[in-house]
Amino acid sequence: QVQLVESGGGLVQVGDSLRLSCAASGGTFSNYAMGWFRQAPGKERAFVAAITWSGGGDSYADSVMGRFLISRNNAENTVYLRMNSLKPEDSAVYYCAASPYGTNLYTKWDEYDYWGQGTQVTVSR
Repeated sequence: QVQLVESGGGLVQVGDSLRLSCAASGGTFSNYAMGWFRQAPGKERAFVAAITWSGGGDSYADSVMGRFLISRNNAENTVYLRMNSLKPEDSAVYYCAASPYGTNLYTKWDEYDYWGQGTQVTVSR
């Protein structure tokens, strides 16, 4: 079974940047499509970004498009989320997710099979 571990979250101020990392093990990482989701208190888990197994395609939520960048390094079994120009509404627990159907992009939480434990991002006002 694929194991995913997120890291890189923290407390930042409005306008700051962070890079989240998701380290994968226990599966063939290069065959998996990967995604990032986030969940703020009192809200549903929401799509942030997704990337195909090859890294050749990606997708972003409208709320983060132009500010966030998803990337992956298959040799390192790691997917990243670079977050720029952070806003208070970006505050959430960020989750990494994996799907074995690596050639597609997925934007719904129930389209993914594996999840990490989450990493907290807090953007102060």
